[in-house]
Amino acid sequence: MEVTESITCPWCGQAFELAIDTSAGAQQFTTDCEVCCRPMTINAECEPGEILSLDVQTE
Repeated sequence: MEVTESITCPWCGQAFELAIDTSAGAQQFTTDCEVCCRPMTINAECEPGEILSLDVQTE
């Protein structure tokens, strides 16, 4: 189940929506900012249908 969460880019400070598959549990992945295109690492702790914690860091 995907849940959409608003995150803020650590590089440019712009907020955008990110869809996270909560059925995967604890996960770490890299995505690019939709505004400045710089990479960031996402660490998410999830339960099905719910994001428990979300951390966004620069690469």
